[in-house]
Amino acid sequence: MSNQPAVAENLDLALASHATSAKAPTANKDQKLSTLFGIARILATEQDLETLLPKLLACLIETLEAAEAGVLLLYDPSDERLTVAAAQGYDLTALERIRLAPGESLCGKVFQAGQAELYPTPKAIAAAMAEMTPANRELFRAATTGLRQPQSAACMPLITGQTKVGVLVLENLGQPDSFRAELPFLQGVANLVALAIESARLNQERQAAQVIEEANRLKSELISTLAHEMRTPLTSIKGYSTALLMEESTFSPKTQQEFLQIIDEECDVLQDLIHDLLESSIIDAGLLRLEPQPVMLPRLAKNLTDDMANHTQKHHFLVDFPGHFPIVDADPDRIAQVLRNLLDNAVKYSQGGLIVVRGEVRQDEVVISVADQGVGIAPEHLNRLFEKFFRVESGLGRRVVGSGLGLPIAHTIVESHGGRIWAESQLGEGTTLYFALPLGGLSQQLEEQVEGESG
Repeated sequence: MSNQPAVAENLDLALASHATSAKAPTANKDQKLSTLFGIARILATEQDLETLLPKLLACLIETLEAAEAGVLLLYDPSDERLTVAAAQGYDLTALERIRLAPGESLCGKVFQAGQAELYPTPKAIAAAMAEMTPANRELFRAATTGLRQPQSAACMPLITGQTKVGVLVLENLGQPDSFRAELPFLQGVANLVALAIESARLNQERQAAQVIEEANRLKSELISTLAHEMRTPLTSIKGYSTALLMEESTFSPKTQQEFLQIIDEECDVLQDLIHDLLESSIIDAGLLRLEPQPVMLPRLAKNLTDDMANHTQKHHFLVDFPGHFPIVDADPDRIAQVLRNLLDNAVKYSQGGLIVVRGEVRQDEVVISVADQGVGIAPEHLNRLFEKFFRVESGLGRRVVGSGLGLPIAHTIVESHGGRIWAESQLGEGTTLYFALPLGGLSQQLEEQVEGESG
């Protein structure tokens, strides 16, 4: 439910609280109008609490003559404590560790009572803070050492409806009893701040709900995709194995061999689907482990392309690496998995032709690319290529077998090595997938040392 009507109503009340005062000087009215317009501008442009609250507090300090410093605390129901969310005139990082219980110190007292309070003198402020716990007192002392002490303060609860969300404290560092004439206006401002907090929280909850909804949709899509992908090979396996088991039918040894070959290939498809799903689950659980060792990427690429060539008759492979290509420190099995996924993607999304695996040495990294002569990828899909569960339509008039998890898995593996992965493509002109791995490991240092000694 939107809070816009409530915000407008409190804005009107805040305006009325000073506009009807005939005794208020024109400069004071202008100051309050400036405050309200500043708050309205922030409410219209900011929705995230982490940026909203500091800007609101800064606006109050800047536009209100009596306010020279302040803090804004939010109540956390999970541990029933008030914590500092924004500060002006203080070091926020030093105050963030303080946890105030309702009834503790001046902020806790105002929060518990739900009523604004004035603290006109340093003595009144000290008396209100007397019941602060030793731990919080020590943290507060460390945060305020060397700073001017407030001479007066106004403390307003932040309340929306029946819910207390926090406390706003404004301080004057040079003059006692600075806020008495401003208290009704400040309470109206506090109501605006409270509504802004509630609105921001509702927006965050709505965004979180949308993220959950999207995650659930992707999970459902994954299950549907996997069910569809598994049904085809299972149907083939069931059909050909049933045919071979039929007693009334006899097949020649050549036909039996063909049937068994199809069954074997479809089992490989199922195995790959299950492998990708398990790998994705391992990554999601944060259980990906790397075992770096010296890796000769040209040899790795040659072995993988030779193996891939045995599974496709329509494609030809070229491996192009410069001489003396540096050895990199990486997990050979995981890097082989990355390169295999890129090669597999190139084969699936091209009807044939040349696939080139190329290595390039740069200043602080090596770059491996896999280029195909396929249909290419549209620009709007290119940035989403490594998103989990995202699949590009092949444009080949045929179904492309796979889970859609291969490239996201490759993305995670490369980044876990401190590298990067990306794609370049034009429709009708093929696609090139790149990944880079950093240099500078022990293997390169040893290699450079050997070269230096031989030179």
